[in-house]
Amino acid sequence: MHAANTRFHPSIGPLPQNHGSATKLPIWRDKVSWLRILFVESRAMPNSLAYLMLLIWPLVSIYLFRRMPLERAIIWCILGGYLILPPVAEFDLPLIPDMDKHSIPAVTAFVLCVFMMKKPVPLWPSSRGAKALVLLFVLGAIPTVLSNTDPLQADVIENSYPIQIIMTHLPGLTWRDLGSVLINQVIVLLPFFLARQYLATEQGMRALLVALVIASLIYSIPAMIELRLSPQMNIWVYGFFQHDFGQMVRGSGYRPIVFLQHALWLAFLAATSAMACACLTRYAPEKEKTRYAVALLYLMILLVLFKSLASQVYVLFYVPLILLAPLRFQVTVALGLAIVGVVYPMMRNLGLIPVDAIMAVATEISADRAQSLGYRLGNEEILMERAHQKPWFGWGGWGRNLIRDVETGRILTIPDGRWIIVFGTFGWVGYVAEMGLLALPIYLLWRRTGGTVQPTPYVSVIALIVAATMMDMLLNATIIPFTWLCVGAMLGYVERLKIDAPHKSKLFSEGTLLAADPAKSKPRTLF
Repeated sequence: MHAANTRFHPSIGPLPQNHGSATKLPIWRDKVSWLRILFVESRAMPNSLAYLMLLIWPLVSIYLFRRMPLERAIIWCILGGYLILPPVAEFDLPLIPDMDKHSIPAVTAFVLCVFMMKKPVPLWPSSRGAKALVLLFVLGAIPTVLSNTDPLQADVIENSYPIQIIMTHLPGLTWRDLGSVLINQVIVLLPFFLARQYLATEQGMRALLVALVIASLIYSIPAMIELRLSPQMNIWVYGFFQHDFGQMVRGSGYRPIVFLQHALWLAFLAATSAMACACLTRYAPEKEKTRYAVALLYLMILLVLFKSLASQVYVLFYVPLILLAPLRFQVTVALGLAIVGVVYPMMRNLGLIPVDAIMAVATEISADRAQSLGYRLGNEEILMERAHQKPWFGWGGWGRNLIRDVETGRILTIPDGRWIIVFGTFGWVGYVAEMGLLALPIYLLWRRTGGTVQPTPYVSVIALIVAATMMDMLLNATIIPFTWLCVGAMLGYVERLKIDAPHKSKLFSEGTLLAADPAKSKPRTLF
């Protein structure tokens, strides 16, 4: 309980009190806190540089496509945009989805591939299951829009007809929203289509893992600064703070966020990078192993500093698995985790998840973590009741899936897990489409490999990264365009595996051996 005279800031909580030499905060932290208050209060919106960066990213991408091989250009256009471009800032144009740090790099990479590089990007997978899920993902939004044409409004005075004062009003969805939603669904899948065509080789998947490791190592520099000075990068560069500052404070220190949506996103990025680095360490040439091993140790230390228990658990589980387990076993574990990610919401709706037991275990680990988990699960319960009112196609956009105060219209619930967001917005149809697209390549990989047909080690760790993302999506909305790159590369690999299955010696026409040992290939540097 804070003292009665403690002052509060709406974004960062209690303000530091100056009591001379008796202050409880170190002097440097007291000064930084006041500096943070100045920035938060005076610059609550993105500055001109934020929008300029969104505008010039296509020019940066053109440079990448001219200077890099196609595979690396696609990866860095999308991954670099996610890491560098400002969060929250977007261009709200009529009749099309909001253009932000996710959509602009995806559209740019697709346009440059097709029109500048003259490389085709098929939008139709070979797998029948993938075809059905892509159609469901895109066209399933049509009944969502058509079944939500009714407006939603909140009144100041209830049960007082004929007096009615409308405070907030959510319009019904129209044909304009239909076009925007359909375009947005296609944009979401553009990295998936690009990766399926151009990253579905051993070289392309290795490039994915190497880029993830390099990006995290570079990103650790601003992250370390924020660990010391508090999360300031987005304020210094783009003029605003993108989230609730109180959630960046953990114990006596801070959790870095840099230019991402939340500190948990950064921690999960480091966790998946550690997984990628573990794979590269295991299969690197002997003279490269030490370099990758040092990078892996550094990333694991970073995770401890980032103060995210879930990401630390991921690394403790996945890294030994990647370093020691056979490839087939890795794929089997990935499939098991993907199945859990798919069926969890169904079991949650049926009341088959032991919530009380989970909360008891969380309480034994940490009371603060248990409180956070309890808040998330409580919100899930409320939002599930809302979603059950329109279970098949959901409530659509504009926050119609959220619970609002009946008088003021103020939002009362905050969805955290990606599954409850998709379920509430697009219903079971949208949920099955999205989670099915994520899980299907893992299932096909498990089904089409084994015995005499062994997958490349890079695809097995990509399967584990996707499975880890699906598990994390139960509590957080951590799916990003890079996730779709991984899914597309994996699907393209297993589709080619089926085509080339009779020729067991080779997987690709250029001569990449299906079971080639990367350690015996041409030595490669970290870059």
